Amino acid sequence: MYLRLDGLVKEFPGRRAVDGVTLDVARGEILALLGPSGCGKTTTLRLLAGFETPDTGRVFVDGEDVTRLRPAQRRLGMVFQNYALFPHLDVGENVAFGLAGPRESRARRVTEVLAMVDLAGFERRSVAALSGGQQQRVALARSLAPEPRVLLLDEPLSNLDPALRERTRRELREAIQRVGITTVFVTHEQEEAFDLGDRIAVMNAGRLEQVGTADVLYDQPASAFVATFVGRANTLPAELVGGAPGARAIVRPEAMRFAGDAGLTGTVSARRFAGGFAFFTVTTPSGLTFEVYAPHTAAKVGEAVRVAVDRVLFQEDGGTGAPRHRGTE
Repeated sequence: MYLRLDGLVKEFPGRRAVDGVTLDVARGEILALLGPSGCGKTTTLRLLAGFETPDTGRVFVDGEDVTRLRPAQRRLGMVFQNYALFPHLDVGENVAFGLAGPRESRARRVTEVLAMVDLAGFERRSVAALSGGQQQRVALARSLAPEPRVLLLDEPLSNLDPALRERTRRELREAIQRVGITTVFVTHEQEEAFDLGDRIAVMNAGRLEQVGTADVLYDQPASAFVATFVGRANTLPAELVGGAPGARAIVRPEAMRFAGDAGLTGTVSARRFAGGFAFFTVTTPSGLTFEVYAPHTAAKVGEAVRVAVDRVLFQEDGGTGAPRHRGTE
């Protein structure tokens, strides 16, 4: 592995922000740190960057132990959430900031990295005149200019209008792949993690819950947290789907279907249109609610229905809390 976090622990007064995180990242891989607010993902990134020092654990880059090195000595590039561009400097001057060497070599490097992020010829542009996506790429170019070993990004798209995020995600991934740099980025947006990351590390309460591709996290969650955090999910009493009393079963909305004469009984209490399909909220006589993803004409609000469960995604054993993965019922 090119990058390794080995047993990182970081405590702040009253809480353990990072709790024994061990993680390997391959050379050239793009890894997303995904989780809810306060889960420790940003602190983990800061430990990697050198802005925080771990209480225990080590950080290795290309075989070198950098745990006690200052940020500048680690040769890592950082793109901050607010981009931290200098408004009084033009694009070229922002990108060149911090570069050493003769003026001519610095100018050549600025031209090279602006081309990498598809901003060739923007050297003399004012950063204030750029779109949010262009400003983000200027920040990316500035972090790439010193030829870092690893690129770090903190919520890279959070400042963009939602309409621009999809396009900017694509542009950002293309730029990173063009450079071929090992990248770790923090996000709380699942779609962003799925679109940008080769693998995703899901964090919760300072711990790593699971690391894998988007498909693996969605189809083979290692914990109830991952099952409910990644994608949409219903949580049902396990006995309703043949499981142990007192346990809970987690089922995707698309793994439930309206059935004519079998399954859970209920009434369609709401419907959210989603193109050819819709999310139907079904309420049982006991007050339990769950979602069914089905063709938008499958049922109407107020209609009595029966719902069959085709696959339980994740089930905890009623006695031990241990996970059980279930196939087609």
